[in-house]
Order: sequence, then structure tokens, then C-alpha cells
Amino acid sequence: MITIIAATNRPNSNTLKVAKYYQRQLKEKGADASLFSLEHLPIDVLNTDMYGKRSAAFQEIQNMINNTEKFLFIMPEYNGSYPGVLKVLIDACNFPDSFYDKKAALVGISSGKYGNIRGVDHFTGVCHYIHLHILPLRLHIPNIKTELDAEGNLSQPDTVKFTNEQIEKFIRF
Repeated sequence: MITIIAATNRPNSNTLKVAKYYQRQLKEKGADASLFSLEHLPIDVLNTDMYGKRSAAFQEIQNMINNTEKFLFIMPEYNGSYPGVLKVLIDACNFPDSFYDKKAALVGISSGKYGNIRGVDHFTGVCHYIHLHILPLRLHIPNIKTELDAEGNLSQPDTVKFTNEQIEKFIRF
């Protein structure tokens, strides 16, 4: 099972649009993927699901994580890194079995010109610690507002080319 994580809790985000784009592209290539937006984390996750506690609401998320073999993280740049809510998800999940020896692809997006290079690097370190194997082709999509068309598709030829390459490698990974 592939799960795409839209790694922000911001409603109607460009991150979610890119995640949906990846989901459509994976489906076109014969690989179904579920999508989970961090805007759907339980509002009180810091109080109910940390340090060994588990709520019924987060248990559903934990089950999804347990059943996932491959993750695709779409991460916006927040203050030169990835969103804290993504770290909350990782910290709330059972350790070490949630991610241990599973696989992931990483995509950074930003409104600026670097496509969240630092955030993807920072999150790569976390992935290594939790033994989540990373696809070597990590993408950085800058100026995201100019990349998405009205239907939520990536429209710049180079970006489409590299996302297709990443998706094909991810399917085989």
C-alpha cells in the first residue's frame, strides 16, 4: 500500500494540490495510493497520543501507517524546514515499528526559489533515524504558485518530466 502524506495542516493548501496530482499520476501508471492530509490529524493529538497514549481517532491513523509499505511525503517549506505538524505525526506513531524498513519518496515545495531543499534534508535525517528508506531522487519544486494550473496539475515541462521520473522510480523502489 502507498500512502501520500500532504505534510501540512493548512486547509486547501498547495501541498494538498500537489499530493492529489501525485495520486492521479500514480493511478495513471497503475499504482493506487491513498492520501492523508495532516489537516485531518486529531486537534488534540499532542495531549491524547504522545508518550504511549492512544486515542480512538489516532488509532485509525496508526492503522493506516501500519498498513503502508511506501510513503510519499509532500512537504512545504515552513521557516526554512518542514512543518512541525509532520514531526508531530512521526512522534505520535508507534516507534520503531511504524516506519521501520519501509520506503519513502520526498518532495519539497515552496513559494520561494529553492523548493524546500533544507526541509527535505532535515526530514531525510529523521527518516534515517526511524529506518525509513528514502528514494534517492528527492524533488524540490520552487515557486509553487506558478507551477500549478487551475485544475491542480503541474504545468512546467521540467517539473512534469522530473515528477514522472520520480513516480516511475518510486513504483519500482
